[in-house]
Amino acid sequence: MDHPRSVTASRQIKWSGQTDRGKVRPNNEDSFLGLLFNAYEVHHLGKIGEAFIATTDFVFAVSDGMGGAMAGEFASRITMEKITHLLPRSYKQSALGLESGFTDVLAELFDQIHRNLAEVGRSYHECAGMETTLSLCWFTPGWMYFGHIGDSRIYYLPAREGGIRQLSHDDTHVGWLFRNGDLTEREAKEHPRRHVLQKALGGGNQFVEPQMGAVAYEAGDLFLLCTDGLSDELFDEQFHRFLRLPDPAEEMTPPAHRLVEAALQHSGHDNTTALVIEID
Repeated sequence: MDHPRSVTASRQIKWSGQTDRGKVRPNNEDSFLGLLFNAYEVHHLGKIGEAFIATTDFVFAVSDGMGGAMAGEFASRITMEKITHLLPRSYKQSALGLESGFTDVLAELFDQIHRNLAEVGRSYHECAGMETTLSLCWFTPGWMYFGHIGDSRIYYLPAREGGIRQLSHDDTHVGWLFRNGDLTEREAKEHPRRHVLQKALGGGNQFVEPQMGAVAYEAGDLFLLCTDGLSDELFDEQFHRFLRLPDPAEEMTPPAHRLVEAALQHSGHDNTTALVIEID
């Protein structure tokens, strides 16, 4: 498969990330990650930055852990550590062109994380039943590949077509009702069973079947990864406004910070995490 859009040596990727435990919960069970890697090295990215993308791969991910005591926090942190160690090993496949094999790479990654969390949960009483969501975006020159499980989300804001589109599917019955037009966005947000997951990594889940897909990006495209602490508080239209049409007073604030601050001002009842990626 040929890249449908040209990628020049000057193409850049910009990112910002922010997480907050909120106003109610005593600890933060959310985690997020930014990595750059090639055949020779792996580097953790800061919360804000930009870099050239022509010769380097980037991965961004968010996870929302669940479980008693500190188990949820451990689950999300373990997930980020596993991505750091496992995904860069597949760089050679990326260099050769992942169009035909990215699903195998991501399926193996999700499966190994799931197995590790399940094993930790069986081995330590305080981690029994630990599980987590995972939404991941892997950027290569010209393409973004994504994997997802749970109810964290991946949004796409294309520059050419405009608007905002949720790429990921919430792994809940409420999410299924919304996708089929049986609930409005507001009704889905207010539904009492909106957080009852049908899929997650770890816990008592026997099989892992992540959603996977790919997007050919171009200059000006935006991507948002977030946990449900953000998507519960803001509507898609508000995401679009904060990212594409910020007020003059907001323009100097990193995009992810704008979103998290808006969610905290609205409620802050949950841990809240946002990662925003822009192609320049």
